[in-house]
Amino acid sequence: MKNLLMAVLAALSCQLANAVEVAGVKFDDQTRVGNGETVVNGAGLRKKAFFKVYAMALYLPAKHGEAEAVLAASGAKRISISLLRDLTAKQFVDALEEGMTNNHSDAEMAALKDRLKQLSDTMLAIGEAKTGTTIVIDWLPDSGTRLTVNGQVKGKDIAGEDFYRALLKIWLGNKPVQDDLKQALLGKAS
Repeated sequence: MKNLLMAVLAALSCQLANAVEVAGVKFDDQTRVGNGETVVNGAGLRKKAFFKVYAMALYLPAKHGEAEAVLAASGAKRISISLLRDLTAKQFVDALEEGMTNNHSDAEMAALKDRLKQLSDTMLAIGEAKTGTTIVIDWLPDSGTRLTVNGQVKGKDIAGEDFYRALLKIWLGNKPVQDDLKQALLGKAS
């Protein structure tokens, strides 16, 4: 009986050791996205100057350590962001647009323009996001990119996996918003 109890405690402590926490924000090790099971690929902290802006986690069907493999991976995906400071929707949208522009050619941006406007308009309608707000951006293979804020779906799903890949490049592209955040999302954080 004592050995069984020790084994259970050891298993529980291993599970707790695998819990993903960034700047006090806890992310589930795995989650269901649409009809697919996903695991946390990595998680990290977005900083701007000396401010902590948000903690985020990237979920994929299977772990990948290289950005190209993440971008090419099929199946459901999730970007989960928890704000660590108050932001206006305009600040968030401007940062997304800048990140996409930095990682795409003018021709690529032209192809994404209408869908980026759809996402931006949905976010701008929200107005502001306070500290603690959770923003989830899912890729659902059956319907597209879905925005959820504090558990509430916002706007209509946006078609095209190329659009979701473009969003991922904000953090995983050749010019990521923050190099150490890219490494953390790829599971390479120190």
